[in-house]
Amino acid sequence: MRILHTSDWHLGRQFHNQSLLEDQRYALQQICTIVAEYQVDVVIVAGDIYDRSVPPAAAVELLDETIDRICHDLKVPMIMIAGNHDSPERLGFGARQLATAGLHVAGTLWKKPQKIVLQDRHGGKVAFYPLPYVDPATVRNLHATDVTTHEEALSYLIDLIHTERDREIPAVVIAHCYLSGGESSESERPLAVGGVEYVSPQLFDGFSYAALGHLHGSQFRGAEKIRYSGSPLKYSFSEEQQKKSVTLLDLSSQNNLSIKKIPVNPKKNMRTLNGTLEEILHAGSSDPHREDYLRIQLTDTQAILDIMNKLRDVFPNVLHLERPGLLAHRSLKIDREQLKRGELSMFHDFYQQITDENLTTEQEKIISQEIEQLHRENF
Repeated sequence: MRILHTSDWHLGRQFHNQSLLEDQRYALQQICTIVAEYQVDVVIVAGDIYDRSVPPAAAVELLDETIDRICHDLKVPMIMIAGNHDSPERLGFGARQLATAGLHVAGTLWKKPQKIVLQDRHGGKVAFYPLPYVDPATVRNLHATDVTTHEEALSYLIDLIHTERDREIPAVVIAHCYLSGGESSESERPLAVGGVEYVSPQLFDGFSYAALGHLHGSQFRGAEKIRYSGSPLKYSFSEEQQKKSVTLLDLSSQNNLSIKKIPVNPKKNMRTLNGTLEEILHAGSSDPHREDYLRIQLTDTQAILDIMNKLRDVFPNVLHLERPGLLAHRSLKIDREQLKRGELSMFHDFYQQITDENLTTEQEKIISQEIEQLHRENF
């Protein structure tokens, strides 16, 4: 059976107040094309379908368009589970009726393991076991079992699956969790505080494949069959070096497994530019990708007026600005006296840029007195 493993679509996400909906549409169109070109038998989306529990209407519409393309037009079934960003009840609405149309949704946690048996075009069967994201309290209350950590909760649920499963056919588990040793990004919301969200990769050893969601970088842990597909888009500047992809796997009835990553190209890339303002603006005049989402790190050591507008005249999608040059020659431990001296220096630069003259001794004395007064009032 040919399976396409994806996750963490985060439909409706905004980044620095910039809507990423059209970027997501561009990525999902590529996924639909991959489904058609590679003659995929089933598509998995391992959680975080939406970015928040009450998604914007445009995000719901985009998901509807994508499902219609895959399930209706291409006649390929889909299996989706709720992630920690999703509302299980909202995502799972109508799931029993939708299953007859090839869309299998696991929103809220089951009392008895949910099994989805699908058949490929050659007659081979695979059993899929969806495990929507749940916290230990949900498992404890629903199953009346004494679990306190994510590891204990997931281990309990997986034991239930192994008790129910048919060992004559390959089994794929779909889960949304944080594996120990996984490489995280800044865009992932913590599942718990203090490290108790981590689970061991060995929990998934008994399955033919574990299709995981939550971590946005494509990776595997423990064994190649225990894998995160990663998100199809970059959702933070910490991901700018990642190559986004979806995971295509062929699973035989003898549990032979082959895995291939297929790239998903961004409509606009996410990257960081470093240098002086003059260097960056000069490079931008010939940059064919000037509409990318950018973080700018300026090395200039003096104050500069109206930086963002100057940058956006050349790079319209500058989302974040950092000024490491201002601290390059200063101690990171700034006491009150250092802060006051820094403020005076910045005002001196500001005055010089505006008037093309330096502060006189008398003017500098007046500004110093004003800064001192402000510190007395606010500290």
